[in-house]
Amino acid sequence: MRWPFIDGAAIPPGAEDAYYAPSVSAEQASVYEHAARAIDRSLRVGVHGLPLMGSGDWNDGMNRVGIEGRGESVWLGWFLCRLVADFAPLARQRGDTARAQRWDARPRLDGGAVGRRGTVSGSSGRSSTTARPWARRPTPRPASTSSRRPGRCFPAPRRWPPPRMAAVGAHLGDPEAGLIRLLRRRWRHAWPSAGYIQAYPPGVRENGGQYAHGGVWALMAQARLSLQQPGPPASHDRPYRRFTWLSPAHRSSHPDQSAAYGLEPYAMAGDICSQPPYVGRGGWSWYTGAAAWMHRAAIESIFGLRQGAQHLSWRPCLPSHWPQAELTLRRDGRTMRFILMRASPADALEASAPRGAQLLAPGQLLHWTTLAPESCFVIPLPLD
Repeated sequence: MRWPFIDGAAIPPGAEDAYYAPSVSAEQASVYEHAARAIDRSLRVGVHGLPLMGSGDWNDGMNRVGIEGRGESVWLGWFLCRLVADFAPLARQRGDTARAQRWDARPRLDGGAVGRRGTVSGSSGRSSTTARPWARRPTPRPASTSSRRPGRCFPAPRRWPPPRMAAVGAHLGDPEAGLIRLLRRRWRHAWPSAGYIQAYPPGVRENGGQYAHGGVWALMAQARLSLQQPGPPASHDRPYRRFTWLSPAHRSSHPDQSAAYGLEPYAMAGDICSQPPYVGRGGWSWYTGAAAWMHRAAIESIFGLRQGAQHLSWRPCLPSHWPQAELTLRRDGRTMRFILMRASPADALEASAPRGAQLLAPGQLLHWTTLAPESCFVIPLPLD
């Protein structure tokens, strides 16, 4: 299918934003082409080799950083690395080879450019739950590339990510209040101005509050790190603990946090205040983008479901106090039931035998498109 674009005037140089009602364009294109043009637009870099933020861009609280065409973003660099790694193979499959080569070659985002900087350029804050968690998301090296070349997107060396995530916990976490702040440094009188982030009191929304998007990314990054580091089931407890900090249901039922929170227990809040006298107060509720990321974190990071067009697999990161968990997946007319159980393979198979479960090892690929309309699998997890 093909979908229209929208027509509107470009934001003039030096302007923060522009308000108008755009019109529907007569031009139409596939969803792939819409996404590809967005990547094309993001390839411009600044003097540090990092992508330019632009004006009215992803971080609207810092709406003045990029208005002169120079402000750069570490987070956008990691994000672009991930997108190029995912979309370049799709482009080649569609015969869009020239565009794939341009994506591979143009962004000067090798491990050095992005890895040396931990926050948005111009910020003296030492940690951020936007940039640091995205450093944990792997960017596959193209199979045809045997050496690191400028212009390619590569993962940071393995020694970098753990200290990055350790900094998130040390500088941004507040276990007593059950919060993980977006920024360590709160903006007040910075000049040049970063934007309307400075209009918020310290600890409110983007200005050092717990911002749900960044908090969820930190949770997902911590789950990936926990799976890479061998250890007992208790080593998987940290991602779940951060999940409870973000979950409106957990916060609303907490004996100490519920009164301060003050929002619905069934709708995701965009932010939570982190500074007295409003520590723990929920901000913008019914935040659909944050709810979508939270859902992904629960299914993909805690339960560990990895879905593809033809295959799926499981790499769970369940908390140690969960002896068992179940998830039912309905897809393409099939109902697939999965039981995650802390037991040996033999005991797990015996316990789930009444349900007709088949054994599926963690990480094992399951070709789900060949399954019967109804199926059941048990995934055994380590006991210690």
